[in-house]
Amino acid sequence: MRLPVVIAFSTRAEMKVFAVFALLVAVASAIPQEGYNYQAPGGQGSQFPTGAGQSQYPSVPAQYSFQWDVNHEPSGNFYGHKEQREDANTQGSYYVQLPDGRRLLVEYYVDATGYHPTVTFEGEAQYPSGGNRGYGQGSSQGSPSQLYGAPSK
Repeated sequence: MRLPVVIAFSTRAEMKVFAVFALLVAVASAIPQEGYNYQAPGGQGSQFPTGAGQSQYPSVPAQYSFQWDVNHEPSGNFYGHKEQREDANTQGSYYVQLPDGRRLLVEYYVDATGYHPTVTFEGEAQYPSGGNRGYGQGSSQGSPSQLYGAPSK
């Protein structure tokens, strides 16, 4: 018959030291002695043979084009993006109407050396006198205090 082991600590510091020591012993004993022996997928009979999917989905050159635009006058949102790609040749542009009235236009191409943008601004900045509402004309419904009632008590 084994008797239970009782450990008595006289200070909290001793208890903390013992807890850290016990944790280190537990971690050290959990490490496999022979290592992890991880074998990469692709061996004979593997669920994931080397080059998985190549026969089902052959590689083809990239070829696409898209364009989208947003023009929402009440909010003043006016922006868009278009791009074309054929093989490694990618080119496109995107734009956004800025709050100061200018339009920011970025034209770009992508090649083996990276992304090459050309940034231009169209128009002249306009700074209105009086209250600036940011993008667009803002809401015509009034100030927030007019839109919402006072909180209930």
